[in-house]
Amino acid sequence: MPTDQALARAQAEGLNLVEVNPMARPPVCKIMDYGRFKYEEKKKTNEAKKKQVVVKVKEVKLRPKTEEHDYETKLRHVKEFIEEGNKAKITIMFRGREITHRELGTAILDDVMKDTKDIAVVDQQVRLEGKTMFIILGPNPKVAQRARDLHRQSVLEAEKEKAARKGVAPSSPRPPVSADVSAPPPAPAPAPSAAPEAAPPEAAAAPVAAAAPKA
Repeated sequence: MPTDQALARAQAEGLNLVEVNPMARPPVCKIMDYGRFKYEEKKKTNEAKKKQVVVKVKEVKLRPKTEEHDYETKLRHVKEFIEEGNKAKITIMFRGREITHRELGTAILDDVMKDTKDIAVVDQQVRLEGKTMFIILGPNPKVAQRARDLHRQSVLEAEKEKAARKGVAPSSPRPPVSADVSAPPPAPAPAPSAAPEAAPPEAAAAPVAAAAPKA
C-alpha cells in the first residue's frame, strides 16, 4: 500500500502509522494506537522486573578473636542471607598488630566455608585489602533456584491479593428496617351492619305531638 494511502487510512481510523521493520525492502509499517502500544510495553517490562530476583551482597564483620557465641550468631546471619538468594561478604577486621597474625583471619574464613558448604559456594576467593580480609559466598544452584521459586510465589500471591481487593464491591449502607419488613396485609373491610328497624308510626309521631304548643 502506498505511504499516502496508509497515512490517510490511519488518520481516518484515529490511529498511527508505525514503522516496525525499517530494514525490510520495502519497510514494513503497521497501523496501531502507538500510545497504547508504549503503555503495554512499559507494563510488560514492569511485570518482568517484579518477577526478577535482585541479588544483594550483605556483609558480616568478624574479628580475629571472635568468641564462639558471636561466631555462631554471625554464621546464622550468613546462612539466612544465602538461603534468601543473596551473597554474603564475610570480613575479618584487624586492628593494630593483629595484621601480623593473618592466619587467624584465614582460619575463621575457612570455618565459615566449612559450615556453609551445603548451601554456599565461593563466589570470590579470600582477599586482603589493607587491614581487612574478606571472602564472598553465594548460594549454590539448588538454593538459588529455591529462592527464585519462593520469590515468584510471593509475587503471585501479592498479585492475587491485590486483584481480590479490587474485585470486592464497596459495602452499601444498610437499608432501613421498614424496607425489609413486608407490609401487613390490608385488614378486611368491616361487614355492613344491618339497617336499623323503622320505629312504629305511633312512636315516631309521639314526640312531635308533645312538642306542639297548646291552643
